[in-house]
Amino acid sequence: MISVSDCVGRGPWVHKLIAQACELADLRRTLKLRLILWGFPDHVDVAQLCVSELVTNVIQHVGEGTPITLRVVLNEPYLRLEVEDPETRALPTVLAANSALESGRGMALLDTLTDHRWGVSLRDDTKVVWCELATEAFVASNSRNGPRVRRAGAMLDLYGSWRLSDGRAIASRNSSVLGSAAGEEAAIGVLADVLHWLSAYGYDPDDVLDRAQTRFEAEIGGAV
Repeated sequence: MISVSDCVGRGPWVHKLIAQACELADLRRTLKLRLILWGFPDHVDVAQLCVSELVTNVIQHVGEGTPITLRVVLNEPYLRLEVEDPETRALPTVLAANSALESGRGMALLDTLTDHRWGVSLRDDTKVVWCELATEAFVASNSRNGPRVRRAGAMLDLYGSWRLSDGRAIASRNSSVLGSAAGEEAAIGVLADVLHWLSAYGYDPDDVLDRAQTRFEAEIGGAV
């Protein structure tokens, strides 16, 4: 049986756009379609996160409205994502996970998601920030190198580094970003990824869920 990906060329995909926050949703949708057609549906979520961080890095450190070019190149055994911009002086850096600064957190996430496979290439009048995702067939979704497990691990690392003393401020920040329906879907996605992470590292997801439920009920009871 011939799959859809067999009928679609896998040559480099080049997409020019303006670095604006309002462009990210459409860019993620377009990237998702491209990767599905190429036969990499399991890589969509991580690739979308990586591209979002690359573009956001341009917005924050070069300037919103900067013309950029996204290139997606399949170079087995890796899927390479590149974002090119015209500023050669603003180079990305990775901060320690426990840093209190927000700047640099995105690149720390990228560093985790790509297993340290990212870098910067300087040209005459532009720079390219790139990252690579493994595409080997043996990288299953529930293995330690699988995209869902890497994403969950990155979220857990960043979650552990957030040190806000006012719990009400955390709730306020979350509620301002996501509506109730979107928040519920995001929470379901996080929980599903964490279950993948637990399974990959040899834990019993059912046992952990039971313990989490017990802790949750105890905390709710104590707050009443």
